[in-house]
Amino acid sequence: MKVGLIIIGDEILSGKRQDKHMSTFIQLLAARGMQLDWAKYLAEDPAQITEHLRQAFASGDLVISCGGIGATPDDHTRRCAASASGKALVLSDAARDLIQERILDVAREQGLPYEPERPDNLHRLQMGMFPEGSALIPNPYNKIPGFSYPGVGQGWVHFVPGFPVMAWPMV
Repeated sequence: MKVGLIIIGDEILSGKRQDKHMSTFIQLLAARGMQLDWAKYLAEDPAQITEHLRQAFASGDLVISCGGIGATPDDHTRRCAASASGKALVLSDAARDLIQERILDVAREQGLPYEPERPDNLHRLQMGMFPEGSALIPNPYNKIPGFSYPGVGQGWVHFVPGFPVMAWPMV
């Protein structure tokens, strides 16, 4: 099985941020006797992301995708993964529970009331929408999970945030 890495983000392609994922993932893989076989940098373009994810699902490779799974307008990866897999984008019950737990934690930390129905908190639930049949990837940093979706054969595509502080422990 080959191992691939997809890094999504206009800020990396424009030079506003430097990629830190590739060198770290090469080290993480080497520690497990594995190697990175390919890598792609993608813009936050839904058509481009969908096509490359379609290829990743069909490859049979183990693929790690970093970025684009947040709740901002330029985060398209979850929707593109659903389109590429041919599955519906659905709110995971387990992800919903973790996101609501995070909302409660933040309210406690800030000394505010827990208001799960507030519009910004409802918006956060978008981060728990994954292609139907996805498995969760726990996030020890802030509880907002990533997800994994099976490709053909033994291949899987694993989706983690673009922020290294979250992505690296999740991988």
